[in-house]
Amino acid sequence: MDAQNKEVAALIEKIAGLQSAIAELPSLSPSPEVDRLFTDLVTACVPPSPVDVTKLSPEHQRMREALIRLCSAAEGKLEAHYADLLATFDNPLDHLARFPYYSNYVNLSRLEYELLARHVPGIAPARVAFIGSGPLPFSSFVLAAHHLPDAHFDNYDLCGAANERARKLFGASEDGVGARMKFHTADVADLSQELGAYDVVFLAALVGMVAEEKAKVIAHLGAHMVEGASLVVRSAHGARGFLYPIVDPEDIRRGGFEVLAVHHPEGEVINSVIVARKVVDAQLSGPLNGDAHARGAVPLVSPPCSFSTKMEAGALEKSDELATKELAF
Repeated sequence: MDAQNKEVAALIEKIAGLQSAIAELPSLSPSPEVDRLFTDLVTACVPPSPVDVTKLSPEHQRMREALIRLCSAAEGKLEAHYADLLATFDNPLDHLARFPYYSNYVNLSRLEYELLARHVPGIAPARVAFIGSGPLPFSSFVLAAHHLPDAHFDNYDLCGAANERARKLFGASEDGVGARMKFHTADVADLSQELGAYDVVFLAALVGMVAEEKAKVIAHLGAHMVEGASLVVRSAHGARGFLYPIVDPEDIRRGGFEVLAVHHPEGEVINSVIVARKVVDAQLSGPLNGDAHARGAVPLVSPPCSFSTKMEAGALEKSDELATKELAF
């Protein structure tokens, strides 16, 4: 076994052990043990790795899928906890940095906007949808407050309780950002005519937690979004695919989109970003058929801006310290 194979085998063994330990926890609500295990998991998955999760054995694929579901459940509980904590302040929006990974959302949303601005020049959407917004819709808030000041955001989530928490924090004001953020409890599969109203649709990483589910969601969006509308899909790359589903750009193309760019960040921003544009069927089989986009060979792009990993890591460390002080177990 060569060095690379040994590295991959050791990583899979470590992650399988963490998955087993996490699965045995009595609760995924925030606690020192939950925090320790997920910190170990993220630490193992974030560095560049030669692992290709699409080539895992069936046994390890099942482990990975189970782990992603555990990550999703834990993430929901963490966000619900901090939504309730923030709601205790007179001005919750002044305390968003108490959430330990808030800077990640700030940087991810900035990255998504700058990729959109690069590949969809002159973009100035009037209406934006965020599918899978959760109890702490930081992404929509950051985009609305800092990057898309004229856009109205419709946030969709399956969980009514999550939307109530989000509405209490972000949608209470009748002016400013709050006036441009609405919250809807719905399954994306039940949305049809509504999707035709949006200039941009963002698809959260955990909407569709296996490849087949994700492809089905994307195909549904492609069937109902209007020609020219943009789609921003969060994905993962390398070992980060143990934390979030990996989206195949070819599934996006088959869903009726032209894939404009794929970006795999390095450093603390975990999610990859895919930017696509809705096209008509004739375009998919027409003159573009010989083009790289039409063949599914999409450009891997460099970041549109330079993030300071050192500064971001410092901000995360500070947020973690705040979080430890806030959580009482």
